[in-house]
Amino acid sequence: MKWRRKEKQTPPVGESAQPDTGWATTSMSTGAMANWTAVVRWGAWGLLLTGPLLGGLALSSTPQPVAVPTRDEAPRAQPASSDAVAPAGFAEVYVAAYVKAGDSDADAQELAAFYPAARSMSWSGEGGSERTESASAVQVRQVSAGYWSVTVAARITGSSKNSGRVRYFQVPVRATGGQGASGWTAAALPAEVAAPTGSKGVAPELAYGSAHAPLDSDPAVQTVRGFLAAYLTGRGELDRYLSPGTALHAVRPAPYTAVSVTQMAEHGQGPAEGAEGQVPPDGVQRRLLVDVEGDGKYTGGRPMTYAIELRARDGRWEVAALEAAPALATSSNSSDS
Repeated sequence: MKWRRKEKQTPPVGESAQPDTGWATTSMSTGAMANWTAVVRWGAWGLLLTGPLLGGLALSSTPQPVAVPTRDEAPRAQPASSDAVAPAGFAEVYVAAYVKAGDSDADAQELAAFYPAARSMSWSGEGGSERTESASAVQVRQVSAGYWSVTVAARITGSSKNSGRVRYFQVPVRATGGQGASGWTAAALPAEVAAPTGSKGVAPELAYGSAHAPLDSDPAVQTVRGFLAAYLTGRGELDRYLSPGTALHAVRPAPYTAVSVTQMAEHGQGPAEGAEGQVPPDGVQRRLLVDVEGDGKYTGGRPMTYAIELRARDGRWEVAALEAAPALATSSNSSDS
């Protein structure tokens, strides 16, 4: 669309040029004008007096608006709290730089990015003689506002006899720039410590019976075998093993060329004795703990464990869910699993 400037019109001679104010005026007698002015005045006073009352009624009766994402706007995930995540991540990277630091200026400068006082420190030993293969924060404690103590577990490789073992370092981390700031700094060098208490726990008891070899006569075993083959090797149609409404996708690319079920355990009491070879009426469920071995191009006999829920329908077992975790033996956890 093209816009054109409007040319100014000159009024004819003999007519008074009235400015165009945007308001329309009409001829009205003096009495009529007075009456109209009185009506406008009393109307204005009425609106002034009743306005607060009407506004209050509107606020009390109008529902509060709810922000609804549009079709193209995905719901925003709530970010993880930085109270523990940010200091932990800072400490992990700091420990990695600390372990490989040596007497070179480059190492000192790298370490100073985490601990500024490192610039004026002297280091002995060759840098890189030890390296952190992996590091993970295993304990985060808030000492005071903006100040944390982070324990980092690090697997360190090098020439020492302890190469490859997990060692633990305690790191003091302080927030910079005030509360809620995004900057972090170390208050001191890491301190090597013993493993935190309870870091080596015992395996929890699961809510399954004794494991046994899979029975070829059990239709549930046939379903589980076919499902895992389609899920992990890409052989067969995955949908044929799923209950209606169950949404699962095969692992791509397929990590294994063959999988075998080595043993199974039943959740709770399991089916009645002698009923494993039968399929009960529609809707009956079974929860299985399935041990599997996967063979791939570069992997042989890799053990894995799946918690699988089956549901009976039309005379066969179908996979209703690939559970996120096996059910624990405690009543509270097993009921929620």
